Amino acid sequence: MPEPDAGGVRSVQRAVDLLALYDAEHPSRSIRELVSATGLPKTTVVRLVHTLEQCGLLWSRGDGRTVPGTGLLRWAELARNTWQLPEEALQRLKELSEASGGETVHLYVRQQGTRVCIARHEGTRTLRHVVHVGAEMPLWSGASSHVLLSRAERADVAAVAARAQHPGWEETLWERARQAAVQGWSVSHGEREAGVSGAAAPVFDAAGRLTGAVALGGPTARFTDEAVAGFTSALVDTARALTALDCIGGTA
Repeated sequence: MPEPDAGGVRSVQRAVDLLALYDAEHPSRSIRELVSATGLPKTTVVRLVHTLEQCGLLWSRGDGRTVPGTGLLRWAELARNTWQLPEEALQRLKELSEASGGETVHLYVRQQGTRVCIARHEGTRTLRHVVHVGAEMPLWSGASSHVLLSRAERADVAAVAARAQHPGWEETLWERARQAAVQGWSVSHGEREAGVSGAAAPVFDAAGRLTGAVALGGPTARFTDEAVAGFTSALVDTARALTALDCIGGTA
């Protein structure tokens, strides 16, 4: 690729990385904070901020801090409309939570080396595992990851496993992804965090492509073999119902 193209791609990536620094904990940023967080020269950060301001993606306040720009409002609305599940799908998540005795239900899709929560139904148990909608979780761990990798090639799984906190994780992750492909669901215990367990099943689109994983999550003490066996049927049935609705990523 010619150098100008490579430079253009690098600039786009830097701009995206800069925007990613704004979150619920950091709704505004100063130039100094952006320089510190990115490690880029101040002149580069100022240039990126100016370009993003021109595009409406950032807004400079009078106090010297920048916030997400008004141009993102249109994209936010579009994203909400695209990823909001229909009421029938949300009802299925609620029913699965009830069938499991009140565990929290999440729906994940794969985004490169992560899995992103696009919907949830919060359980009724006092001690529960909750992942916020939009949150990114590592793809190398958890029952949902096994399911999302169940049709992946070995090299893809190896690349994901390389990010794991466990040495020699590639073989383990590959075996669990293969097992999820064979039995149509998966369960995990403490892969990312001790004391947290999950069970997941795959969701497909009308063309038979794997699009998501619907999952139950909670404390390991409640995810005994007996408990998992008791709600596996409901979990798989929910995944099939979501497959029939074919609503992940919108319908337009």
